[in-house]
Amino acid sequence: MDLVLRPGRADDASECGRICFEAFAGIAREHGFASDIPGADEAAGMCGTLIDHPGFYSVVAELDGRIVGSNFLDERSPVTGVGPITVDPATQNGGIGRRLMHDVMRRAAERQAPGIRLLQSGYHARSFALYAGLGFEFRETVACLQGPPVGGGVPGYEVRPATDADLAACDAVCRKVHGADRGGEVTDALTMGTARVTEHDGRVTGYATDLSFFAHAVGESTADIKALIAAAPAFGGPGILVPAGNSILLQWCLQRGLKVQQLMSLMTIGLYNEPAGAYLPSILY
Repeated sequence: MDLVLRPGRADDASECGRICFEAFAGIAREHGFASDIPGADEAAGMCGTLIDHPGFYSVVAELDGRIVGSNFLDERSPVTGVGPITVDPATQNGGIGRRLMHDVMRRAAERQAPGIRLLQSGYHARSFALYAGLGFEFRETVACLQGPPVGGGVPGYEVRPATDADLAACDAVCRKVHGADRGGEVTDALTMGTARVTEHDGRVTGYATDLSFFAHAVGESTADIKALIAAAPAFGGPGILVPAGNSILLQWCLQRGLKVQQLMSLMTIGLYNEPAGAYLPSILY
C-alpha cells in the first residue's frame, strides 16, 4: 500500500481530530501525563480551524484511502512553526511521521522561510529523536505552567488591550528580541481581541497575543512578561510556556502558585538568534 500525501480539506477535520486526540492521549498516558488535548471534539475543532485558516499549510496522509495522519505549518509570520503532527496509533512507528515532516520542511523551503521551529514534549523520546535526526537543533527547555491567576502588577509597567495602532510597535519589539517579527499572529490576536501590550516609560515594551498554550509573548525585559502574566485573568489550555533558562521568571511564577505540568523542548532549523530579552513561546514556537 502506498502512502499518499495531499492538502487538508474541510471534511477531513473530524477524522484528523480523532487521530490527533487518540495519538496525543495515548502517548501521554504511556508516560503518565495528562493529554494536551481534552477530547476528540476539541481536536476536530482545532484541526478544522487550522485547515480553514489561510495562514496555515495542512497536509494529510492517506494509506489505502484511509486518513492515518496530518501535519500543519504556521505560515502567518516569516519564521514558520510546525504542528500539531499526529499519526494514527494503529500505524505509528512506520515512517509516516517522517514523511509528514519532510513535506512541511519542503513547503518551508519552497517559500524560502528563514527558519522552522517547533516544541515537543520532553517525555516523548521518539519524537525528539525524529526531529533531531531531521536536522532540528535543541535550543531551550520550556516549562508548561498552569494555575490560578497571579494578580497584582509590576510597578512602572502598565498592561492594556492592544489596538491596531500597536501592531508596528509589537513587531519592533519582536524583531529586537528575536530577530524576526510575528506580525501575522499579532494581527489574528487583534482580530480576536486577546492581544495585550505593556507600556513602560511611555512606550510599548512588550506584548502578548494571549496568555495560553497557543499564544506567545515578547518583552524587552522580564518585567514586561511578569506584568503580562500578572494581568491575565486565566491561562488558556494546558497553560503558559516559560523558558526554564529564565530562572528569575520561572521562580517568580512558581512562587505565585503556578505549577509545572510538563517540560518541553524548543527546537529549530535555520534562523535563530539567542533572545535579546524575555519571551513566552506558543506551542508552535
